[in-house]
Amino acid sequence: MISVVEQTLQNLLLQKQTINSQINELSLALKELEHSEDSYRLLGNILIKVEPKSLREQLTKDLDSLNLRLKSIEKQEESLTQRLQALQKEFLSQINKNKGEQNGKKRGA
Repeated sequence: MISVVEQTLQNLLLQKQTINSQINELSLALKELEHSEDSYRLLGNILIKVEPKSLREQLTKDLDSLNLRLKSIEKQEESLTQRLQALQKEFLSQINKNKGEQNGKKRGA
């Protein structure tokens, strides 16, 4: 069970890293648009000239969406981290309990 939670947590961390990278790229693109008169959007293999205002609105919308996904992942990460800690604590408690029982049997034998 612990390994499943660890693997899920690892997958979330990878998703979080990817989203953070995308957020950084969009933020840089928005910053560049502030100083640019011309803007282009990639459509398949073709660059199409678009209105900077329209592109800014779309990039801002995409950025907002990514930030929401990031918050959701962070909540899942926090929940899984707590679950993992609880499982590890339970596991260690069980090990200590078993050691105590074995020591008691050895003394009684």
